[in-house]
Amino acid sequence: MKVIDKIVEMKQFIYSVKEKGQSLGFVPTMGYLHEGHRALIKEAKKHNDVVAVSVFVNPLQFNQSSDLEQYPRDFLRDENILTNDGVDVVFYPSVDEMYPNELSIEMNVVKRTNVLCGSSRPGHFEGVVTVLTKLFNIVQPDQVYFGSKDAQQVAVVDALIHDLNFDIRLNPVSTVREKDGLALSSRNVNLTTSERTEASEIFQSLLKGQEYILNNPNWERHQVIEIIKNYLDEHTTGKVDYVDCLSFPNLLDDIDKNHDIIIAVAIYYQKARLIDNLILNHNGFIKYGSE
Repeated sequence: MKVIDKIVEMKQFIYSVKEKGQSLGFVPTMGYLHEGHRALIKEAKKHNDVVAVSVFVNPLQFNQSSDLEQYPRDFLRDENILTNDGVDVVFYPSVDEMYPNELSIEMNVVKRTNVLCGSSRPGHFEGVVTVLTKLFNIVQPDQVYFGSKDAQQVAVVDALIHDLNFDIRLNPVSTVREKDGLALSSRNVNLTTSERTEASEIFQSLLKGQEYILNNPNWERHQVIEIIKNYLDEHTTGKVDYVDCLSFPNLLDDIDKNHDIIIAVAIYYQKARLIDNLILNHNGFIKYGSE
């Protein structure tokens, strides 16, 4: 596996791949890899000749410097995982390499971001689309792979690809979970023992919302939200950031019977903010989002 930390060298590698007519799958990450990331890599390897992974903790998408500082990092560990998983190249740039100068152009996301994580993290998705635009231009992938746990990110990336005419296929991959249902996340290591025990209830709250939809053909959005909130209040001590039920991928509260939907939760613990969701058809059956 090649480890590349310079943009020029990465572009040279990509040129050699394209010259051979090989297909390229790309998995952007912020490192501290877990089974969820490995599921993305596994999916990319199924459908591409060459698989590239980026490991870059993007400062533009963090609202608080403390969150950026606390984000777990261990590149040697990541490198071992990527080697064992048969990744062909990892792009591991420094912040100075990606942002050598103050940006002259700012990207503004005007839809799909005023709800869910976007409402409490102003500027977050602007940072996401900025770094992804740079990475897409550097790596020039045929296909990209994102975990559906970050469903709002998937929706924003879908808009980015279509609006800016990137010739890239977006592949959302189902959330990988612990045996008790907790969605895998690099931030889970920041949970205390008691927080980790009760964090499994987040997924259970979503299943309660899904159960209501499945059993009520004329279900109502506000009822879905209330059921999930009540369950979280009874079973967790974390501070609920949001509970919502929206159309997907447009993320609107005006939902008709032709829309897929997302039911989503974010909850704060002492040193971690956890998110989870289910993406369903209008009748409540899972489209993707859970394994």
